[in-house]
Amino acid sequence: MAYVAQEDRPQGCPFCLAPGLPEDRGLIVARGEQVYAILNLYPYNPGHLLVCPYRHVADYTELTPAETVEVAEFTQRAMRVIRRVSSPHGFNLGMNQGAVAGAGIAEHLHQHVVPRWGGDGNFMPVVGQTKVLPQLLSDTKDLLIKAWG
Repeated sequence: MAYVAQEDRPQGCPFCLAPGLPEDRGLIVARGEQVYAILNLYPYNPGHLLVCPYRHVADYTELTPAETVEVAEFTQRAMRVIRRVSSPHGFNLGMNQGAVAGAGIAEHLHQHVVPRWGGDGNFMPVVGQTKVLPQLLSDTKDLLIKAWG
């Protein structure tokens, strides 16, 4: 709620701004040459990561070959790290290309890596219009950074 209520949020693309934030304020878990992995500020489940190119690019077909390879490698690494940390039963992986496809930030491509557990969907999103997460983002970040190595 502190983020939502904050009135002095920086303007601009959050995925372009994130790599420049101080480590203690940002949610970046790992950095590569072309891409980085960051916790989703509004996660579907604990450990929900986004793999983002540093370059401001909207469409998957606009990635360079090097960016494409590193997005794939970071996605695989994210899955391995999340498995080690929290033993999910499965994953949802995906990119929403364009606002009509559900992209909240359509102008900057990002790959979702969402850990899933049997029964992780419950009545809260339907009845309470909220999602209960059993772990603070800062705690999730610390666990994933340590396991990323």
